[in-house]
Amino acid sequence: MYAQDSGYTSGQSLVGFTMEAADGAIGHVDRQQDQPGRQHLVVDTGVWVFGRSVLIPAGAITHIDAAAQAVKVSATQEEIKAAPRFITDSETADHTYLSAVGDYYVSLRRPPTP
Repeated sequence: MYAQDSGYTSGQSLVGFTMEAADGAIGHVDRQQDQPGRQHLVVDTGVWVFGRSVLIPAGAITHIDAAAQAVKVSATQEEIKAAPRFITDSETADHTYLSAVGDYYVSLRRPPTP
């Protein structure tokens, strides 16, 4: 589920938006799943991660800038590279895989800076 303050509005398409990690762009949103309990984005990283895609759970999204067509996540590029590997779309129907990815991103949450 997207955070209430992320800027996401129900039904909003993020496909084609740039995905930005805390330390730079990582690619663009290739696919989006909005089914309750399975909300996530599949990001095409191009050559950045050797041509593979990564799955970013909706809960990891910190900000959506519709005008700039950008989605931001607080994880760094290295943290995203270290996330559970996304190989095929069939994994997006696997509750165990989605839970592992969600748990990974939850473990990265940083306390707010004062």
